Amino acid sequence: MRNIVLASSLLPIALASASCGSAQDGGATADVRTSAGLASGQPVSLDGDPPFTAASLGQFAEPWALALAPGTDTLFVTERAGTMKFVNLVDGQVGTVTGLPDVAYAGQGGLGDVAFLPGESSATLGGRTIYLTWAEPGSGDTRGAALGRGTLTCADASSCAVENLQVIWRQDPKVTGAGHYSHRIAFAPDGQHLFLASGDRQKKTPAQDLGTNLGKVLRLNLDGTPAAGNPFADRGGVSREIWSYGHRNILGLHFDAQGRLWDLEHGPKGGDELNLVVEGDNYGWPIVSDGDDYNGTPIPDHATRPEFHAAAIGWNPVIAPGDFLFYSGAMFPQWQDQALMPGLASKALVRVSINGERGTEEARYPFPERLRDIAQAPDGSLLLIEDGEGGRLLRLTPR
Repeated sequence: MRNIVLASSLLPIALASASCGSAQDGGATADVRTSAGLASGQPVSLDGDPPFTAASLGQFAEPWALALAPGTDTLFVTERAGTMKFVNLVDGQVGTVTGLPDVAYAGQGGLGDVAFLPGESSATLGGRTIYLTWAEPGSGDTRGAALGRGTLTCADASSCAVENLQVIWRQDPKVTGAGHYSHRIAFAPDGQHLFLASGDRQKKTPAQDLGTNLGKVLRLNLDGTPAAGNPFADRGGVSREIWSYGHRNILGLHFDAQGRLWDLEHGPKGGDELNLVVEGDNYGWPIVSDGDDYNGTPIPDHATRPEFHAAAIGWNPVIAPGDFLFYSGAMFPQWQDQALMPGLASKALVRVSINGERGTEEARYPFPERLRDIAQAPDGSLLLIEDGEGGRLLRLTPR
C-alpha cells in the first residue's frame, strides 16, 4: 500500500481564495463561507431556467465517486489517479485520506467507488468500516477490478487513513484493456449483503458466460465471499457470486425506497439503459442492445428477443451516465423517489420517474461540464461533481 499526502489538499476551502491549490494537485480553489447549516459557495452559472441554483464547493482531480459517511456531514471523494479527499460540508474544510492501494491508472481505470456500512452511523468520522474499489494490474498486460475493505481512522479534522485494507474480491479473469470495470457498490437495505457491479471489460462475450464474473451483478457477504442462496451457486466457482448477468458497463447501482435494486449502464453507440435487477435474469448483452457497435455493425434490438430482461427505460442517443440516485430528501419534495442521473457526454442532470417497472424521462437540466457523480446531502440538497481534471463539487438548492 502507498501513502499519498498532498499538502495543498489539507487547507480549508475557506482559505482557498488566499492560497489556491492548482488543478494538478486537486486542491480546493473555491471561496466557501460557513453559513447556517451547510457551507455556501461560489455561484455557478447555468443555462436555461432550472428549478435550482448551483454553487461550487471546490475542485478535485479527476473525481470518480462520492459517498457521505453515515451520521456525518462529511463527503468522501475518490480521485481516479489513486487519491481520496473528504469535505466537511458545514465548514468547508478539506482533508486527505492516506493508506490507499496502488491502482492501474489508465483508460477508465484507477481508484473507483467508496462506500460505508449503513449500519455504522456515528457522528465520529473514524473507526468505521470503509469499502473501496479500484483497477489493479495483473500479470502481463492484464488488469481487473478489485474490492477492498479496511478501517477508517482519523488523526484530526484534515487527515484520515485507511488501515488494514484487504482485498476481498477480484474480477476473474483479469484481461487486457483498460475499460468497463464498473465496480460500483450497493448495500442491501437490511445491511447483510453487498451488491457489486462487474463490467464486461469491453470483451462482450464474458457477460453471457456464467464461468466468469465479468458483465454481472454480484451478491456477496460483507467479507466479499459469495452469499448463500445465489441463483447459480450449484455451478461452483465464481458462479456462486452471480445475481444477474448479460450486463455491459454498469456505472450506477442503487436500491429504491421499495427495496428493489436498479442498475444504470452504458450501451454501445446508443442503448444506455436503466434496469430493474432481478435475481437470475439475463439482460442480453452482447446478444441484444438498443444501440449498435461503434463500427456501425447493428445489434438486434431487445424487442427481438423477449427472453432477455428489457430495460425500464433506454436512451439513443446516449446520456452516458456517471451514476444516479433515488431522491429521498425534503428540499425537492416534487422529486421524491425519482431517479436523478448525472450525464457525461450529455452534460446534463436527467430526472426519471418510476411507475412500476417502467421509467419515464421527466426533465433534462443542462450543465456547462460533464457530470460524473451525485449524492444527497443530509439537508436534502444535491451534491454533483464534474468529471475530469479540476472537476468542481457543486451543491444544488431550490431556486
